Amino acid sequence: MVDYVSHQTPGTVVIDTGNTFLFLVLNDHQAMRYGIGVGREGFTWSGEQTVARKTEWPDWRPPAEMISRQPYLPRFMAGGPGNPLGARAMYLGETEYRIHGTNKPDTIGKRVSSGCIRLTNEDVMDLYERVKVGAKVIVLPPPAPNRPSREAPPDAAFRSPDPVAPSNRPSATNAQMQSS
Repeated sequence: MVDYVSHQTPGTVVIDTGNTFLFLVLNDHQAMRYGIGVGREGFTWSGEQTVARKTEWPDWRPPAEMISRQPYLPRFMAGGPGNPLGARAMYLGETEYRIHGTNKPDTIGKRVSSGCIRLTNEDVMDLYERVKVGAKVIVLPPPAPNRPSREAPPDAAFRSPDPVAPSNRPSATNAQMQSS
């Protein structure tokens, strides 16, 4: 739990791609903070979605666009400990994007995905229990090149042991979605 001043409704998820943190707003002054892995260069996006559904030990079907980039991928993988979606998944609107677990905890804090947001399995199980279907999810734009990424979300003040610079970022808007 961290100090986090926000004007968002409790239960809102704010994804700070620049700093690789996900915040679950608890009240006007606090949030749960989770480390995340985010989209690699060319696969970042921003905008507002809702949690459309949640699944425990989800099956994985890579989208056609991902298979065309990586033809060696399986067309289907049943849910379970070896599945790349990990222990839980929260599907974002009608997009291919998810907030999901990972079996590769060393990817947290890195830009490695095709646009999905990943957490350790332990963290995604905790978040899964706290987030409701229908919850708002705000994905903040990544920082512009040559601009420090240690910024707080546009409507929030965040205090932690790490220094945080004030934000000049515009608020999140509906995303131009890419396929995962």
